[in-house]
Amino acid sequence: MADSETPQRIQFGEEIHPVKTSTSKVYNKDASLSEKNGFDIEDRALQIANADLNRKKKQTYTGWMLMWLAYQSTGVIYGDIGTSPLYVYSSTFTSQPSYDDLVGALSIIIWTLTLMVSVKYMFIVLAADDDGEGGTFALYSLLAKYSNIVRRDPNTTGTVKMKRHLTDELKPMNKGVRSFIENSVAARIALKILGVLGVSMVMADGVLTPAQSVLGAIQGIEVAKPGISSATIVGTSCAILVLLFAIQPFGTTKIASSFAPIVMIWLLFNACSGIYNLAKYDHSVLKAFSPYFAGAYLVRNGEDGWRSLGGLLLAFTGVEALFADLGAFSKRAIQISWLCLAFPCLLLAYIGQAAFISQDATGTAYTNPFFNTVPPGSFYFSLVIAILAAIVASQAMITGAFQLLMQVMNMSYAPHIKLVHTSRLFHGQVYMPMANILLMIGTVIVTAAYSNTTRLGNAYGVCVVCVTLITTSMVTLVAIIKWRINIFIVVFLFLVFACLDGVYLSSALTKVPTGAWFTLMLAAILSFIFVLWRFGKENQWAAEAEDRFQPSHLLTTGAHGEVKLTPAFGGGTVTKVDGVGIFFDKVGDLVPIVFAQFVKKFSARPEIIVFFHMRQISTPTIPEAERYIIQRTAIPGCYRMTARHGYNDTIVSPDLGRVIIEQLVLFVTRDHTSSASSASSVDHSPEVQAELEIINKAAQAQMVYIMGKEQMTIKKGTNIARAVFLWMFLWIRENSRTKMADIGLPFDNLVEVGFVKEI
Repeated sequence: MADSETPQRIQFGEEIHPVKTSTSKVYNKDASLSEKNGFDIEDRALQIANADLNRKKKQTYTGWMLMWLAYQSTGVIYGDIGTSPLYVYSSTFTSQPSYDDLVGALSIIIWTLTLMVSVKYMFIVLAADDDGEGGTFALYSLLAKYSNIVRRDPNTTGTVKMKRHLTDELKPMNKGVRSFIENSVAARIALKILGVLGVSMVMADGVLTPAQSVLGAIQGIEVAKPGISSATIVGTSCAILVLLFAIQPFGTTKIASSFAPIVMIWLLFNACSGIYNLAKYDHSVLKAFSPYFAGAYLVRNGEDGWRSLGGLLLAFTGVEALFADLGAFSKRAIQISWLCLAFPCLLLAYIGQAAFISQDATGTAYTNPFFNTVPPGSFYFSLVIAILAAIVASQAMITGAFQLLMQVMNMSYAPHIKLVHTSRLFHGQVYMPMANILLMIGTVIVTAAYSNTTRLGNAYGVCVVCVTLITTSMVTLVAIIKWRINIFIVVFLFLVFACLDGVYLSSALTKVPTGAWFTLMLAAILSFIFVLWRFGKENQWAAEAEDRFQPSHLLTTGAHGEVKLTPAFGGGTVTKVDGVGIFFDKVGDLVPIVFAQFVKKFSARPEIIVFFHMRQISTPTIPEAERYIIQRTAIPGCYRMTARHGYNDTIVSPDLGRVIIEQLVLFVTRDHTSSASSASSVDHSPEVQAELEIINKAAQAQMVYIMGKEQMTIKKGTNIARAVFLWMFLWIRENSRTKMADIGLPFDNLVEVGFVKEI
C-alpha cells in the first residue's frame, strides 16, 4: 500500500466486486490469487482481503446434496410439529365433541397448516434469510443491512456490508417507511426489542418443547398399563431427555441422518393410520377442507370456540423452530421435506383421527387421540415409534437454540461462549456445550415440575404465537425495504396473517394465569440479559473509541531517524528493545489499543512489531498460501498481519511465532518458497537483505506475545440505575472472559499490559 495509514474497510456483499487500491490499480474478481507476475505483494494482499470479505456466506445446494439436506431436515425440524397429532384434539376438547364441532376443529387445523405454515413460512418467511440464517434476530440483522437502525461493533464494522438501496431505487411510500424507522428512536428501540423478544421466546419454549413431546409419548404407556405411576413416567422422560442432550456433540449431520428414518416412519405411519380410519369409519369429514366449517365452528361456539384455539394452535407449534433451523439446512431443503412429506402426512393423520372420533361409541377416543385411533394390532409398534419420534421432537428446538445463540453473539447481544462447527460441508451446523448443559438442566426441571402434558399444555404455545406475530411484522418491513414490493400488496398480506396470528394469540393469552406465565417470565429474563449485554458493549465501544487512531497520531520519526512519541503523548524518545513483539489486535486496522498502552507506559518498542489480527471466515479451512495478509505501517519495522482462518483451522499455537517470522520473510523477499531458510538463501538487494537480517536477529533475541488486559470501571457521578446495569454487565463480562491459561501460547513468552477504561 502506498499510503499505509489508509484504513482498508473491506466488506461482504453478494459477489466479489473489483476494488481500487490506493495505488489506483483495479483488479478483476476473476483474477487468480496465486498469480505473481505484475502484482505488488501488498496489492495482492489487499486483493485477497477484498475477495475474502466480499464473499457471499450463504451456501447454495443442488442435486444430491439438496436431497440429502432435505432428508436431514426431516430428522430435525419436524419433530415438534410432527408429533402434534399426539395431543391436539385432547388439548382442544374437554368432553366428547359433536360431529359439527369435530369437523369445524379439523377445518381450522387444515387451513392453519395451509396458510400459516405452507404459505406464510414456506414461501414468504424462509425467503427473508440473512446470509442463509433464519429466526427473528436474523430478520433484525437483515433489516440492519438495508437501513441505518443499529450501532455496529467497531471490531466487525468492516466485515459487514451495508446494502441500503439508494433513495431513487425505492418507491415514495417504501422510502417513507425506511426513513421513519431510521429517524424514529422509538421505532429503532421497538425493532430491537422485537428481535430480542423473538429469540428469547423461542428459547423459552425450547425448554418446554422437549418435556411436552417426551411426556406426551411416554404417557401412551397408560393406555396399555393404566396403573403406571406418575413418578415412573416422569423419571423415564427425564432419563430420555438427558440421553438426548448427551448425544449433541456428535453434530447435526450425524444426529439428523440417524433421526430422519424415525421421523419418516412416524409420519408415514400417521398417514397410513389416517387413510385406514378415513376408509373404515367416516369419510364425510373430508368436507372440512371447506373453510366454511371453520368459520361456522367459531360462530356457533362463541367464546368457547375462541378459547379452544389455544389447543388447536398446538398443531403448528414448532414452526418458529423450523425458521430458526434454516441456517443448518436451506430453504429449498425445508420446502421439499415439508411439501412432499410432512404436510400431506399430517393432514391425513388429523383427518383420520377425526373420522375415528366421530364414530367412537365410548366417547373417550379424543382424550388420547393418537393411541386410541391406531389400526388394530399396531398399538405397541405405535408406542415405540411415538416415543422415538417424541425424542426427535426435542431436536428441533435444541438445534434452533444453537443457531439463534450464534446470531445473538455475532450481533454482540450476548457474551461469546464456546461454539463448535460440526460439519465441513454444511457451515451453519453448530454445537454449543454450555448452552446444551443449561438447556438440559432447564428441561429436566420443567419435566419434573409439570409432570404431565395437560399442565404443560397450559404453559405451552403463548411464546410460539408471539414469535409468529413478531415474524410477520418484521418480514413485512423486509418486503417493503429490501424486496421493494408495492406497499399496498404488503399491507394486505400483513393484515391477513396478522389477523390469524392475533386471533390465536388472544386465545393463548388466556393460558397466562394457568402456566404460560413461566415461559413469558423466562423470555423476559433472557431478553433482559441480551439487552443488558448490548447496553454494556455500546458503552465499552464508546470508551475504547478514544484510543482508536492512526500510527502517525502516536509516533513520529525524528530528524535522525529516531522514533518519538508525538507531542500529544509527551514527545519522549521511544527506545528499541531487541526481539519481536507480537501485539494481538482485535480490530484489524488503526493502532491496537494494547500497543498504544505499551508504548505510552514504557517509552519503548520491540525492534520488530507485528500487529496480529485473526479473522474467521465462514468456511472450514483456508489454504496456507492464502491465509496470511501482511501490510507495512508508517512505523519503521512494524507490520500488520491478518490471519484468515476457517472454523477448523488452528491459528494460535505454541509455534505461532515461528509461523509469523516465516510469513514476514516471505513477504519481505517477495519469494513464495516453503520456508524462511530457503527464502533467505536467495540473493536479494541490499535493502531486502538488511531487512531480513533485522528480522532474523530480532527473532533469535526473543519472541514476546503481548495482549491487553482491559479493566473497566464505572465513571464517578453515574446515576444509580445506570451504574447498577453497568455493574451487572461488568460482572458477566469478567466471568465469561477467556483466561490467559486457555490461549495456548508459551506462557513464559506472554505479556499482559493492563489498562483501565471508564464507562
